[in-house]
Amino acid sequence: MAGLNVSIAFFCLVVGVCQVLRWLSKKILSPGAYGCLARELAGSLQLCTSCLELRMLVEIGLWGGGFGPDVVLTLLFLLFAVHGASFDGASANPTVSLQDFLLLESNLATTATKLLAQGAGMGTGWAVTKFYWSWELTHLHLIQNLIASECSSSIRTSLHHAAFVEGTCSFLFHLVLLKLCQSHLMYRVPALAATVTFLTYTAGPFTGAFFNPALATVATFHCSGNSFWDYVQVYWLGPLAGMLAALLLYQGNIPRLFQKNLFYSQKSKYKIPKARVAVHAEGGKPDQKRKGEKSNSEPCA
Repeated sequence: MAGLNVSIAFFCLVVGVCQVLRWLSKKILSPGAYGCLARELAGSLQLCTSCLELRMLVEIGLWGGGFGPDVVLTLLFLLFAVHGASFDGASANPTVSLQDFLLLESNLATTATKLLAQGAGMGTGWAVTKFYWSWELTHLHLIQNLIASECSSSIRTSLHHAAFVEGTCSFLFHLVLLKLCQSHLMYRVPALAATVTFLTYTAGPFTGAFFNPALATVATFHCSGNSFWDYVQVYWLGPLAGMLAALLLYQGNIPRLFQKNLFYSQKSKYKIPKARVAVHAEGGKPDQKRKGEKSNSEPCA
């Protein structure tokens, strides 16, 4: 269990360093630069380093460390709960940033900046994790360094099935995210962490269950076994299609592209009152308003 303790200490160190980075950036940078640049870079760095170390535990720890999948899944849930609580609104996921763009919640320049920051954060996280592994603090890291140059693809099924799996994971994740976007952080964080844990447990044996194009790019695109275009179909186009499907199902339309609702009828919350005709008590005839006189009648409640 010594190797597991070192990994847990690494997780805590990464979260602490990224939290300090967010705090300093918020003090130094303007709110706009912090929101679309520093916050996304810190979140992507934190997510990438944590997921790479956890992936190492999944692949090596089960037989080299002597602990079962229950330990890894518990760590996964706790890590994503910590990420959700500490990210300060960052997504660290290109499909989430594109979803905000399609919902008219961010413009093109902001979205492009977020995507660049996410790519830079993931790349930095990959470099930091490899440097940390080179210290070989545990025998698990020693094994990881020995097999790193001969890593195999995370796609362990047919190409079409793999793209469908990643798309389905992205669809379910974004559907939960859209449903909980207005919920309190106390409810949203554990719900999203539980969703990620369930999807990873279910789809992990087929594709690794990344459903995050930036994370998948740094984690598996360099491995042998599939071509670059195969990886693009599974880890880029699959999650993108899943996000679009979730957005269409939840919204009924894509606001950035078209306003017409394809699935749900738009009904007004308020009923339009019917006009009432005032009748003279004496003659029973409608009250004829004089020309130019304004009506003083109030609408029905």
